[in-house]
Amino acid sequence: MNGSNHWYANQDPFPLSHCLPNVQPFFAVKCNHEPAFIAALATLGASFDCASKAEIEAVFAHGVSPTRIVYANPCKGEYHLRYAAGVGVDLATFDSMDEVDKIKRCHPKCSLLLRIAVPNDKSSWRSFGAKFGALPEEVAPLLRHAHKLGLRVVGISFHVGSKASESQVYRRAIAAARAAFDVADELKMPKMHVLDIGGGFKANQLFDEIAETINVAIKDYFSDHQSDSDLTVMAEPGRFFAETAFTMVANVMGKRVRGEKREYWISDGIYGSFNLPAYDKSSMQISPLQILSPHQNQVTYSSTVFGPTCDSLDTVVADCKLPELKLNDYLVFHNMGAYTTSAGTNFNGFCISAIPTYLAFTNANN
Repeated sequence: MNGSNHWYANQDPFPLSHCLPNVQPFFAVKCNHEPAFIAALATLGASFDCASKAEIEAVFAHGVSPTRIVYANPCKGEYHLRYAAGVGVDLATFDSMDEVDKIKRCHPKCSLLLRIAVPNDKSSWRSFGAKFGALPEEVAPLLRHAHKLGLRVVGISFHVGSKASESQVYRRAIAAARAAFDVADELKMPKMHVLDIGGGFKANQLFDEIAETINVAIKDYFSDHQSDSDLTVMAEPGRFFAETAFTMVANVMGKRVRGEKREYWISDGIYGSFNLPAYDKSSMQISPLQILSPHQNQVTYSSTVFGPTCDSLDTVVADCKLPELKLNDYLVFHNMGAYTTSAGTNFNGFCISAIPTYLAFTNANN
């Protein structure tokens, strides 16, 4: 158990469908590629957002139809794109002229979503606008170029960035998407009918507000697309599904005492499962693997937890309060399902792929 993940089946695997009943979820495979998790989502009816040939293959391994996959990488390698064409993944995103030309060469039958930049997405923990998304003045030239080449643009996509902290960014994005729909109409293109609202939300209290904002904005800006046949709304949630479903258990492999401070080395670090959580601690929770009486008081110490590598930056948690730990004790890290093992490396010879995953299931009727 030198660092192991545990997957817990949720009693309500799709709370998103309750708040956004008209939105089709496409799980972002890059967030968590654990085969058992993908299999569970596939069984429950989810579709998938893939960004590479390997991710498409990982989804196909569980019998998912290519019609339930969107190739949501605005810049795709030609080899990957030709593979998608060969296996029937026929929906993809783009945001540049060169990508349009590439798709024409490699997958001319592909239906396309124009990815647009989100206006004022700085409220998100990590905005994507610097790398992805067509600017407003680029929308018409891109649509015109795709149409001229005989490619079918069926809709608009956007992503507000990772972990949105306010709901109105979605309304601004949906308004920008509507403006792009209008540009297509002005260009006399075939009527677009797909709106992909991306991800960026978490399963927390803010989600209810975000969902309400999305529902109202779609009603306000797409009132002429109210029937199911007129508008298909997609989303690409990642951490929303995966974050709370995994728990990380790591072995204490080293210890140093300096006065009242305690320093520990554990069997995983920022080059493994803590690649992103070490910098984004808003969800990660840490506790020792101990069962204590509710009436038992325990002394805690200012503690720092290091990863196993020789890099001094490999610090998992700095200055947290923990009880005294011994070598070979275990630390438990909760909410470790999003961008953890999927972002890990083999730096210093510590193989992230060797970390075992254990599955635990609960009775949904309880």
